[in-house]
Amino acid sequence: MKKYHVYGIGNALVDMEFEVEPSFLEKMKVEKGLMTLVDQERQTELLNNLEGVSHDRSCGGSAANTIIAVSQLGGKAFYSCKVANDETGEFYYKDLVGNGVTTNMGESREEGVSGKCMVFITPDADRTMNSFLGITETFSTNELVEEELINSEYLYIEGYLVTSPTGKAAAIKAREIAHANDVKVALTFSDPGIVGFFKDGFKEIIGDKKVDLLFCNEAEAMSFTDSDNIDTAVNLLKSVAKSFAVTMGDKGAIIYDGEREMAIETKKVVAKDTNGAGDLFAGAFLYGITNGMEYNEAAKLACHSSSELVTQFGARLTKEQVLTVKESLL
Repeated sequence: MKKYHVYGIGNALVDMEFEVEPSFLEKMKVEKGLMTLVDQERQTELLNNLEGVSHDRSCGGSAANTIIAVSQLGGKAFYSCKVANDETGEFYYKDLVGNGVTTNMGESREEGVSGKCMVFITPDADRTMNSFLGITETFSTNELVEEELINSEYLYIEGYLVTSPTGKAAAIKAREIAHANDVKVALTFSDPGIVGFFKDGFKEIIGDKKVDLLFCNEAEAMSFTDSDNIDTAVNLLKSVAKSFAVTMGDKGAIIYDGEREMAIETKKVVAKDTNGAGDLFAGAFLYGITNGMEYNEAAKLACHSSSELVTQFGARLTKEQVLTVKESLL
């Protein structure tokens, strides 16, 4: 038996959420519904112009939210990332370890500025992100812990790593290590804009073999496959992934287990904040398939967990909340 169910790699960002009106995004020329990389000066400008309601900060980044979900549900998880030795980095490290995740980080970290992600939530529950990567932009093969990766059932690669040359190189190296040591590879596309702009980079990360498991939403699937409908996109995804999950918001998800496609329904809820829903879906799904669940069962857990998340503000559920969802489906 492997030591970890999932070994994740991704950007380490402290998430800060703000409830804003669409007029704020228009005024500040922020592109709605997408993730945009910004420098520290721009992020400071946005902070100085905010009048929206703010929520608690949390250690985040897409893959971190996924890995934490695996841990909260009872799985064993490892996360490789990079933060600085500033107050933000210390907060990130303590929050990650406090959620039961083992990490490459220790008490001694490099000088620098840790990354932060401003998440703007509009009344339609849409999430718009402006991220200053800080030191996580230099995430590289140095942060990989090969021994722990080899001792994991799945490698989980965050798609945002494609935006950094060293991050992309680390993702490729991790994938090569995984393939050489019988570790399955899971990849998430992360964001429609990122997929459209860095499509060739994603193909490099995927490599010559299919990934074992791909996570994406409807828009990302169509962007990557240059399709104008989801049915075509789903068929084309089979050329790059042995199995996949395409999330469809309140329509649930389309799951392909390598042999058959399944439509998974989700609970109907009133959404307040969709930030982190895809990350939680991936975490719950990975927990499920590495702990004896069939794909349809894991997808049901993932859909119900995400449905619970979008009814509240914040990118994560508490451990008690995810366990309650899990218990309700047993």
